Amino acid sequence: MQENKKALVLLNMGGARNKAELKMFLTNMFNDKNILTIKNPLIRKMIAYFIVTKRLDSAWENYEHIGNASPINPLTEKLVEKCNEKIEEFKTYQVMRYTPPFAQDVIKQMLDDGINEIVLLPLYPQYSTTTTKSSVEDFIDYLPYTFGKNIRYIETFYKNDKFNECIINEIISNVENASEYNLIFSAHGLPQKIVDAGDPYEIQMNEHVKILSEKLKEKNINFKSINLAYQSKVGPLKWLDPSLEEMLKNFKEQKVIIYPIAFIVDNSETDFELDIEYREIAHEMGINEYKVCRCVNDSDAFVEAIKDIIKN
Repeated sequence: MQENKKALVLLNMGGARNKAELKMFLTNMFNDKNILTIKNPLIRKMIAYFIVTKRLDSAWENYEHIGNASPINPLTEKLVEKCNEKIEEFKTYQVMRYTPPFAQDVIKQMLDDGINEIVLLPLYPQYSTTTTKSSVEDFIDYLPYTFGKNIRYIETFYKNDKFNECIINEIISNVENASEYNLIFSAHGLPQKIVDAGDPYEIQMNEHVKILSEKLKEKNINFKSINLAYQSKVGPLKWLDPSLEEMLKNFKEQKVIIYPIAFIVDNSETDFELDIEYREIAHEMGINEYKVCRCVNDSDAFVEAIKDIIKN
């Protein structure tokens, strides 16, 4: 009788290790039909080429501020290592959507390893067509049809209590007196038209902030205010609001702490955009103190949360 070999696959967007990979990241991202929702693949490819050509050099300048590489790769590798140490019934792998390791290569490795059951965990707490759907579809496209029903995926985990404890503990560890700070949950933005087409991301984001606010209240931790804002807008379309920049305008001569609620692993958007770019904006606005929390990353507490997420 064949031993049942289970795989836990962590899915994420990826991040560049060098300038060539940044070009690869941007090219693959803007060719993704879930990101640029243009029906004609040829037109999408042309627009993607135009955007990448225009944006590559300025995007790379941002990477130069954070050591010429996204932190997402070493941190995810550490997370995979810890999962392999602590989650015994699964062998853990990682798959990135826009940079290596890619689904087709990891699936080949998994088949060589004799895996016959798969649990996909997209590292996006809230569901979006641009993240969860895109990553899951990409993986399943390369999977042999023989897998049939032996694959399942976790659609969301923003309601998981152990995961939310990780977030609360990170926030608390960064402030001595919460009542002096305005807490802003900063989420990656989305074009309004994607939400209007039925993407549940905004609804789930609001629900998540409500859950976390309740947890803080239960622990008798009272911030001056708790807010949700959206970062990373590109292009002329209307995006979800309020933007983080608009939100920061409310807190002149006050203290602000940011938690990157859409991310599990630190990346260029936490290390450059939040910690460098918006810090400068906050300073120019006259904000007295500006703090950015880390993501849950490869913390032991998050590995325990993963066990709970895949069990339930």
